[in-house]
Amino acid sequence: MKLSNISNSTKKVLSILLILIIASSFAIYINNFPGNKIMTPLPHNQKIILMGDSYTIGQSVNVKDRWPVQLENKLTTEGILISELKIIAQTGWTTSDLIRGIENEITNPPYDLVTLLIGVNNQFRNEGIDKFRDELILLMKQAIEFAGGNSFKVLIISIPDWGATPFAENFDRDLIASEIDLFNSITLEQSNVFNLTFIDITPISRQAIDNPLLIAEDGLHPSMEMYRQWVDLMFPTVLAILN
Repeated sequence: MKLSNISNSTKKVLSILLILIIASSFAIYINNFPGNKIMTPLPHNQKIILMGDSYTIGQSVNVKDRWPVQLENKLTTEGILISELKIIAQTGWTTSDLIRGIENEITNPPYDLVTLLIGVNNQFRNEGIDKFRDELILLMKQAIEFAGGNSFKVLIISIPDWGATPFAENFDRDLIASEIDLFNSITLEQSNVFNLTFIDITPISRQAIDNPLLIAEDGLHPSMEMYRQWVDLMFPTVLAILN
């Protein structure tokens, strides 16, 4: 069939189809051009450093039941991978001990999350509030440095009340509670000074007076269940920090 025999309306339809074919081909080429590819970013493996004493290392519970490890596992279920979980802590450490312990550790900052829980042994040994405050300030500054100068990434955790444990049966529980509250008030005060997030787990620890399931077999330290409750309390804040 000759082109001259095609009606004008048919010619217009054929012209439109030809234009659409050319445009589609060009669009396919552009979308497949290497420079226009949208690359899915690789997941960032998070680094966490946790500093403290027996509560941070999970004295008297299995390694898997420590709150730092429970936190790591819970983050993994949210698709957040942890490439480093660094713990600087020992049973019996005071603020002075932790400062020396940090000096003797090899660290790899910046970290995506930094936690600090310290002070119970300062209280137990009747070390002064002024010394505690001065050394706590040094530790908070160190925590911010570990976070690359970003105070948003630092989490300060309150001191548990060991007076609610069976171990404290022959101690003055009311005195212990008041002293723990005083130390925690200093910790909260300095957290506000440095614009750090403060997580108050002390009320959970005080439930142990009526709930033996919250205490480990040694009668003093938290059980896996208490640590789980700590993690549940801090988890929304941790997610906000890491996301």
